[in-house]
Amino acid sequence: MPRRHIRGAFFLQAAVCLDGRPRGAFRPSAAKPPTKEQRPPTAETRQHDEKMDIVALGDSLTRGTGDESGKGYVGYMVDELRRQTDKPIRVTNLAIRGLRSDGLLRQLGQPEIQRQVAMADLIVMTIGGNDLFQGGEALKLDRKQLNEAKRRYVANLDRIFAALRRFNSEAVIFAIGLYNPFGDLDDAKRTSAVVRDWNFASAEVAARYPNIVAVPTFDLFALHVNDYLYSDHFHPNAAGYKRIGERVASLITLTEEGEQ
Repeated sequence: MPRRHIRGAFFLQAAVCLDGRPRGAFRPSAAKPPTKEQRPPTAETRQHDEKMDIVALGDSLTRGTGDESGKGYVGYMVDELRRQTDKPIRVTNLAIRGLRSDGLLRQLGQPEIQRQVAMADLIVMTIGGNDLFQGGEALKLDRKQLNEAKRRYVANLDRIFAALRRFNSEAVIFAIGLYNPFGDLDDAKRTSAVVRDWNFASAEVAARYPNIVAVPTFDLFALHVNDYLYSDHFHPNAAGYKRIGERVASLITLTEEGEQ
């Protein structure tokens, strides 16, 4: 399907620990981008048809950890899309629990992952929560440590978007934002400021590339955050995932309508 160029107009408004662990140390590590030799056929070479192929990437937020139904935002997103389109929808969920940005970059070096990305009509992804919070450790980090963590994350995110665009220049990427799961704690003002800083940096990276829609979620959890969190106080519960899924679906619908 033809794709108009979309710049990231919205973006990542929050943070969540996505590895399910109550504690953990932040250990940033360098990541190498996928090599050119591993590049699969680009999106232009695939056959276009009437179905909607969606590839989901990222961490345990995309896996749906915390939703006892197992649907996660991807499932609720698909439910909403099926109410709005007659197209068959196929989802390939490649997310890995606990994944950080360096891990996603390494994953994109795998030929099979590249093949799946190249065949996608749409890509949805979450990344960055584990880079920032690491089981709540961000609450203990000083400004220098947080800035170093952000620097590594932003560099990895740039390489991730570059790789995705190299493997598939047409598919619209929906980069789903982060929220603050600690918004009800005494240090909420500080953690929210850190989250917004990371989100702004992420938005700037997204704006460098065409066809990336940055999806904010901070506002969805800003009020009564505990109503939308799982018992681990990090991941969304079913209600939280439903809110995310419906927002992503609404943006997908707007994008599809704009292409007609």
